[in-house]
Amino acid sequence: SQQCFKVDGVKRATPLLLVLVCIEISDLIFAVDSIPAVFGVTRDPFIVYTSNLFAILNLRALYTVLSNAVGDLAYLKPAVGLVLAFVGGKLGAEYFHYQINTVLSLGIISMLLGGGILLSLLDKSKGGEVKGDL
Repeated sequence: SQQCFKVDGVKRATPLLLVLVCIEISDLIFAVDSIPAVFGVTRDPFIVYTSNLFAILNLRALYTVLSNAVGDLAYLKPAVGLVLAFVGGKLGAEYFHYQINTVLSLGIISMLLGGGILLSLLDKSKGGEVKGDL
């Protein structure tokens, strides 16, 4: 708090305050960006609200873990792409009044992410290198 507002004993904004504001704005942008993904799973306003609230609160801490995981797990990036394609397809299907069950959606998303992680771990244990995308 003192480092954000005090320079030579005078209260004024420091560059550290600008950095803090930029980090918090990026958290907010990423949380807002996840709203369509949440609507791909459920229409319950409580779940949409709380999931985005937790996204705002915890995204920065998880970003480091996820960035390392993407580097270590070669098939995770294509799996996330498939998840995004599924969610987009589900939202498109809902436009045409075709509903996909929430439990089925979560199962498909879990299967895709789990499969990407499992394939990456199996490939790493065999000592192979990934050649191209899925």
